[in-house]
Amino acid sequence: MPKIAIAVEFKIKEGQYAAFDAIIREHARLTLQEEPGCERFDVLQPLDKDGAHDKSRIMLCEVYQDRAAVDVHTKNPRLAKVRDAYAALIEGRTLTLCEM
Repeated sequence: MPKIAIAVEFKIKEGQYAAFDAIIREHARLTLQEEPGCERFDVLQPLDKDGAHDKSRIMLCEVYQDRAAVDVHTKNPRLAKVRDAYAALIEGRTLTLCEM
């Protein structure tokens, strides 16, 4: 079975970068700790044209061993709590599911 990757880009509300960053990095850490099917969970910091952090965006790259591992992730009760915690901090998100 192919591995599955999830690429997510968050658009962060002005002034909310630090709060969102803390929530999402803790989520990444706990996902790797709790879900054996999650092989990788990277938090990526986009840079602007001058190489400075673009504090209006954060991206995620998650790799799961298969579709079943993604299902485990999406059903983790903690995920709903994380989404509730950051809902007021973002303007939107784009999520893309990919086969590797």
